[in-house]
Amino acid sequence: MSVAVEKSRKPGEAEALEPAAPAGGARKVSRPMVIGAVLVAWLVLFALLRGKQTLPLAAADLTDLHRWINDFNDSIGAHRNSNPLFLYFFNEIRLVIDNLVTFVQHLISQPSGTRPVPQVGWLGVVGIAGYVSWAVGNWRVALLAVAGFTFFGLQGLWQESMDTLALTLSAVFVALLFAIPLGVWAGLSDRFNRIMTPFLDFMQTMPTFVYLAPLTLFFLIGGASATIATVIYAAPPTIRITAHAIRNVSRTTVEAAESLGATRRQSLFKVLLPMSRRTVVMGVNQTIMAALAMVTVAALINAPGLGVNVLQALQSLDVGTAFNAGLAIVVMAIVLDRVTTAAGAREENARRSMNRFVKWRRPLLGAGAVVTAVLIHLSHTYVWAADFPGDGTIGHHIASAADTATDWAQDNLSGVTNAFRDAVTNGLLNPFQTLLTDSPWWLVGAVLVALGVVFGGWRAGVTTAVCVGLLVGTGVWSDGMTTLASTLVATVLVMVLGVVFGVWMGRSTLVDRLIRPTLDAAQVMPPFVYLVPFLALFGATRFTAIVAAVVYGAPVAMKIIADGIRAVPETTVEAAASAGCNTWQIITKVQLPMSRGALTLATNQGLIYVLSMVVVGGLVGAGALGYDVVAGFSQGELYGKGLAAGCAIVLLGVMFDRITQAAARRVGA
Repeated sequence: MSVAVEKSRKPGEAEALEPAAPAGGARKVSRPMVIGAVLVAWLVLFALLRGKQTLPLAAADLTDLHRWINDFNDSIGAHRNSNPLFLYFFNEIRLVIDNLVTFVQHLISQPSGTRPVPQVGWLGVVGIAGYVSWAVGNWRVALLAVAGFTFFGLQGLWQESMDTLALTLSAVFVALLFAIPLGVWAGLSDRFNRIMTPFLDFMQTMPTFVYLAPLTLFFLIGGASATIATVIYAAPPTIRITAHAIRNVSRTTVEAAESLGATRRQSLFKVLLPMSRRTVVMGVNQTIMAALAMVTVAALINAPGLGVNVLQALQSLDVGTAFNAGLAIVVMAIVLDRVTTAAGAREENARRSMNRFVKWRRPLLGAGAVVTAVLIHLSHTYVWAADFPGDGTIGHHIASAADTATDWAQDNLSGVTNAFRDAVTNGLLNPFQTLLTDSPWWLVGAVLVALGVVFGGWRAGVTTAVCVGLLVGTGVWSDGMTTLASTLVATVLVMVLGVVFGVWMGRSTLVDRLIRPTLDAAQVMPPFVYLVPFLALFGATRFTAIVAAVVYGAPVAMKIIADGIRAVPETTVEAAASAGCNTWQIITKVQLPMSRGALTLATNQGLIYVLSMVVVGGLVGAGALGYDVVAGFSQGELYGKGLAAGCAIVLLGVMFDRITQAAARRVGA
């Protein structure tokens, strides 16, 4: 924008347009100058104090806090069946959830009682999937669902896929029981919405790993803890989106209903909810996707399903098996996403042509219900319709092909991939990690607080100071700084990709139409899946986690930046072009400066996504906090350290979120 202004000035106007210099020749200190001063001071003090007061802690060492958590965990285990709080609260919740999960598993995935097969076999499940997809969507979605579910069996992963589906459906059912009423309440009440918003922000900031450790403390490992963790993780999207939908219903429509004598209850069920249905279905879609992501990660606490296959394969570096199971997770995610998306779209289409819609669809749905009932009966009665036929030959071929591709990539691309890995690791990651881990803890803390104040204001600075203090208290400061280094390096790479592709998409409708579907599909995949291809390319190193984090976080940043670029008024862009600006000047002087809010929001979301994946990367050699959490699940004596590491991850997430959100508000103001 500044270029356009400069070119449009008349001679002699420059002095009038420039702001008057402050009295006494003083210059206002800009934010970049303050940031530069903070960084220079940090580097100087680092050179003088390197290696002092760094709070190191070896992998097998524990602090007093970690030992206290271990003792507390042992005490809970000893009194689990005698303490009233457990007898009449936690144990009862676990029993109810266990019964729900067991019921669904016996229905579609696990042998039931004396039956060697589930109550509904593969043929019935495929029939139900096709019918439900057709009923809520259309025949194309039904065909996709049938093909996807059949593919699970051909992979040799039918039972594992059904276990994953059973946990996902159980968690979504419980989550929606709470989430939709809470969302409606938040939509109707400003006070309740203000109360809920910080909790929802906090819950959506926490990576998936973090939910698991504290829940196992109260509910033990297994399906119950996995389902409860999934409920907590998956509920916020529906709550938030439902509240948003209720608030966006036209006020005049509600007032018209009230003027006709509608009670508050009638207005809710006859006006607000029907008019919010499509948006609420979007929230359900997001909850299903979040639930599937958490269920796969919950394999760390012995949750059954496809996550177990991926976890075991990653730990043994078996890329072929991991790829086959990861592909099944992707297919399930795509099917569930398309079914719920089609359900929302069908509501809109049905309203446009209701008469024609009802005329031909109802008889066909009735016939489809009869066919589905027959398939269910066959799968319940006959073994051939209950056990999926075949031995998973296609799955073996997929795993073999993945192993062959991995060997080829390692033999032929190792020079390129290793050079790229070493360049980023030695040129960017190692120096920054050394700066963070070898600086005195109080120096790093002071720098973080100062940057928090500069970017987000004094409130963000106070939040950062509290997070730094608590992070020191967890006893895993050094590992926290290692995770922080990986997260920030990956976020920088995410923002580079986000700006490049986001600007391209924002400036070209054609490019946006071509790229956005791929980005949407990428956001559907659970975090586990991203590790598999990069494990094949880069091996079990922290760089694998960083690259996976970049690929995981880039889509959301690209979409936000593209929307921000597109929101810049066309008249402003045309004015800059008519003033003689070239494309580069329009992008750098007009569109990007006017999209600062979108850039800040993209940074916020990129950081949260990256932190989540960097932590998951502890499974493939990323180390630091992710490894501490995983070790806490697998080694009882490290449980306290793992739980403390989970708290440290939360603190990093809260710190990132508060600073970037505050910065976004300041930019928007």
